[in-house]
Amino acid sequence: MTSTTQTPQPFDAASGLEPLRAKRGWIIGLGIVYVIAGLIALGSIVTATIATVFVVGIMMLIAGVAEVFHAFQIKTWGRFLLWLLLGALYIIAGFLTFENPLLAAALLTLLLGVSLIASGIMRIVLAFGMKGGTPWIWVVLSGAITLLLGLVILAHWPVSSLYILGLFSASISSLPVPVGSP
Repeated sequence: MTSTTQTPQPFDAASGLEPLRAKRGWIIGLGIVYVIAGLIALGSIVTATIATVFVVGIMMLIAGVAEVFHAFQIKTWGRFLLWLLLGALYIIAGFLTFENPLLAAALLTLLLGVSLIASGIMRIVLAFGMKGGTPWIWVVLSGAITLLLGLVILAHWPVSSLYILGLFSASISSLPVPVGSP
């Protein structure tokens, strides 16, 4: 039995960047649009929060319709009813976000704060279980920052629901476009 081993070729960054260089103008233009959109969103955080809630509502409606279609693909009645109910709940929640976007923003902010607290606690717990030699201190620091952010959001809730989602969406839309990402 013969085995052919191939020696790994050194990574040539220049050849990997060639397709991106050809579209450099579009990438720079998209980055400029993102920065402008982020700055506009920062100018009106409440409007950005409402826009974010509407986007979440649209995604809930799409997910609900997909769940309902999936329900009709199920062969057993029990699973059919569960998928149909789940799809109906998504659709109802999607319409409720359009009916009362400020209430939806408050609920989404509450969920975000609780999720950040849970994630921070889990990161801290998991960091202390990491093996020696791993950079566990960075995981603890990440968990502490995440936990602190969740606590700050919940400490100012429900007032924070007016600006947290908009602030997060503005900061995400103004991030630079990663050049090497697919």
